[in-house]
Amino acid sequence: MFLAITLLLVSIICLIAVFREIRRKNFFAVGFALISCAVFGWFSVRTILAIIITNSGAPGIGS
Repeated sequence: MFLAITLLLVSIICLIAVFREIRRKNFFAVGFALISCAVFGWFSVRTILAIIITNSGAPGIGS
């Protein structure tokens, strides 16, 4: 569960960075922040779902 929470916090920080860099009009950084937010957000959601559904910490293991 620690991994899922950590990934979720990183995703939230990336989302904050998106809005900050939009305000600064640094669109190269906006792109990297959006990609990072999407990747870390996806991994955090999938890890949380794996913990809830399979009672393990890794997707595809358990069941």
